[in-house]
Amino acid sequence: MDELISLSNATLDQLPVEHPRYDRTTLTPGIVHIGVGNFHRAHQAWYLHRLMQAGQAHDWAIIGAGVRPYDAAMREKLLAQDCLTTLIELDPQNVSAEVVGSMIDYLPIEEGNAPLIRQMSDPAIRIVAMTVTESGYYIDPVTKGFDANHPDLIHDAQNPETPRTAFGAIVAAYKSRREAGEAPFTGLSCDNLQGNGDILRQTVVSLARLSDPDLADWIDAKAAFPNSMVDSIAPATGPNELALAERFGIKDAAVVTHEAFRQWVIEDKFCAGRPDWDRVGATFSDNVHAYETMKIRILNAGHQVIANVGEILGIETIADCMAHPGISAFFGKVQRTEIAPTVAPVPGKTPSEYVDLIETRFSNPRIVDTTRRVAFDGSARHPGFVLPILRDQLAAGRSVEGLALVEALWARMCAGIREDGSKIEANDPFWDELMDRAMAAKARPMVWLEQDRIYGDLKGQSAFADAFSHWLNLVWDDGCEAALKEYTHFAREPVGT
Repeated sequence: MDELISLSNATLDQLPVEHPRYDRTTLTPGIVHIGVGNFHRAHQAWYLHRLMQAGQAHDWAIIGAGVRPYDAAMREKLLAQDCLTTLIELDPQNVSAEVVGSMIDYLPIEEGNAPLIRQMSDPAIRIVAMTVTESGYYIDPVTKGFDANHPDLIHDAQNPETPRTAFGAIVAAYKSRREAGEAPFTGLSCDNLQGNGDILRQTVVSLARLSDPDLADWIDAKAAFPNSMVDSIAPATGPNELALAERFGIKDAAVVTHEAFRQWVIEDKFCAGRPDWDRVGATFSDNVHAYETMKIRILNAGHQVIANVGEILGIETIADCMAHPGISAFFGKVQRTEIAPTVAPVPGKTPSEYVDLIETRFSNPRIVDTTRRVAFDGSARHPGFVLPILRDQLAAGRSVEGLALVEALWARMCAGIREDGSKIEANDPFWDELMDRAMAAKARPMVWLEQDRIYGDLKGQSAFADAFSHWLNLVWDDGCEAALKEYTHFAREPVGT
């Protein structure tokens, strides 16, 4: 085999795949992105790279950032290769690669976040974007408002010059810009949250108000926080992905694989300009909510439909889950009878068509998206993705049998042991608490629904509570496959019929 080419600015012209044709040394920054994971580099960074390939947006380059110590490992990898990333597209019929160059630097990760605050204070930075996961926005699980009692936020309110969180750093940068007479930047959330821009505004403004009410008012009045919907599957990188880059002759310590699908829908509400992402496939829309609802309910909730039962049965990937006849039939029925009825169409796509699309995407065997990754952080993902659908179904007087089974399977997974007796390792920030509840619910299912921070008043909804108790008992007594079969093929009659 020929010697591998290490990624760097100096080796770009030697690469055997599509790569930056623009002069990266002339790029200047316009965006700070906090949370430089695989998804960001396969999605937002790619859209900007495509614009740069067309000779545009060369003053919008990305500077990466992180606020947690573990971000330092990614920083080291990327800086060693001039912040270049190989994206490998895993279409079922073809595998292709390109190298993306829209990121030009990665800030040092330091306690107190001084480098991040300093960079965001620079008026050249007109957008601060982030992918920090759904659970990273400090939302009170009961009220859905700002969680002012979280220790991280108490720290930031008391120490606004040396914050611990990304949001505290954003507040400090806004303060610096205001004091310097500079305009604010746009805050752009790229996380899977309904109304993610509204939630980002809530977190930033509420945190600022704890230490500087006048600054909070200025941010609320002058800054912009557009809602957006993002979509592309980009699995975690491991030895197989690194080896895949080598097949293209490239040595890349931070390669990203992704599916042959991307979507980005954004409100056109920016306070300091923006790149023309719509010229390379993004959509600017005044109705992001409809796109968000379709994606979050059918794709993100759909992930939870299959991941928990996949974990219990020891099925390693989402594609393998979809290849399991019982799980795929379960997925299809829940989607079409209980999820799609709560979703409105968007331009060019009905809910039914979107379900078909998601079935195809989830079934792609080239996408090695682990069941464990998808099942992670259920204590945030079930309340965020699944339970709003369940509430809408209850309000409309429609069946929640399948959604109740989804919740029962999550409860069974959180017992921490698969049907074959193997251990499920901790996979949630509240894992110990969830395990205790799950084991107690084996004898009394309602114990699980009495987690008020997750279920609230749902424990008092008999149509849900009775169905949940039935399915959890059946899963424990007869196993997952028996429960899937009962639901898919004939489903039980609702209580009282």
